[in-house]
Amino acid sequence: MDLLWPRGLSRGRAQIDLRLKEIAPSDALRRRFHAKPDAWEDFKTAYYAQLGRPPAQSAVCDLFDRLRREPVTLLFAARDETRNNAVALKEWLDGQAGGRLAGFTGKTP
Repeated sequence: MDLLWPRGLSRGRAQIDLRLKEIAPSDALRRRFHAKPDAWEDFKTAYYAQLGRPPAQSAVCDLFDRLRREPVTLLFAARDETRNNAVALKEWLDGQAGGRLAGFTGKTP
């Protein structure tokens, strides 16, 4: 989940059922990681702390509810397919669910 909408992708073409912006890393955290991409572990630690705060908690509950019912695709706009907020979110969700998440795919539009 990104706060920024990917360039060149119309909302109609994306066919997104649900966009939970509250789960996206804050703009400040995103900018900090963009400036220091080698600080991946620091980014994840700060992002996971954000996910534990009230603004994100309702969206996290919505996401877990959806994961129980159907497959979920997390979209990201980053060029790096191994170090981005969708990968970090998937790791966090998997940890919260005790490694039992199925139905996850990550995509860059």
